[in-house]
Amino acid sequence: MDILIIILKVIIAAGILNVWLLRFNLKTEWRGNGAGNMNEEFSNYGLPSWMVPVIGFLKIGFAGLLIISIFKTDANLGFIGAVGMGVLMIGAIGMHIKIKDSPRRSLPAFLMLVMSAIIAFF
Repeated sequence: MDILIIILKVIIAAGILNVWLLRFNLKTEWRGNGAGNMNEEFSNYGLPSWMVPVIGFLKIGFAGLLIISIFKTDANLGFIGAVGMGVLMIGAIGMHIKIKDSPRRSLPAFLMLVMSAIIAFF
């Protein structure tokens, strides 16, 4: 089970870092309402522009905690990172529902939520 948890932590962190650092200004098939970049996606959700860096900081921070927890296992960093990421993924799914996106666009957030729950509970 320990190997599975490590793999899930790496998958979540890599996914978040990919979206928020490498693909921030790129159009992807998963962006809400077909947005061309992260700022446009948040605008499509009806969220203020100041939320983009706040959510980005939180997601990157929780992803960092998940990675650190692989090496520093005596702390609750993995639990904190997983729960924090799970809460943010619930919010992401809610935003996709709010703008009536197809369920397919919510799939990455849903999978991250499931992986976060597995990490938090084990």
